[in-house]
Amino acid sequence: MVRTAPELQLLGFAILIGIVQLAWAAVAARRQQNLAWARGPRDEPMPISGTAARLDRAFRNFMETFPLFAAAVVAADLLGKLGPLTLWGCGLYVAARALYVPLYATGVPTVRTLVWLVSLVGLLMVVVAIFL
Repeated sequence: MVRTAPELQLLGFAILIGIVQLAWAAVAARRQQNLAWARGPRDEPMPISGTAARLDRAFRNFMETFPLFAAAVVAADLLGKLGPLTLWGCGLYVAARALYVPLYATGVPTVRTLVWLVSLVGLLMVVVAIFL
């Protein structure tokens, strides 16, 4: 039986976090926009605000870093560079991204930024491991 590297499992968890964020943001937005508008061509924008807007921005923020994280994890795996640095980096990235969403949704300012920074540090740890 082939054993999946923990970093690849954490990549899977990051994908799940993204799916949950997408669904959470969409449901919150539809509550403000109504289903008739959502079923239509959406030619006219219908802005969202409050928690729905914060969830949308949190998802967009996730989508800015997730492709870089995924590419770094796959590259590290293909290059045989997985180890303690990538494991800790992946763990930090995934844990911080999971914490980031509820912090952003509830409007917590400074801690949210620090958590985002932790996720970036985790991503950078994976990238650095590629070059070691």
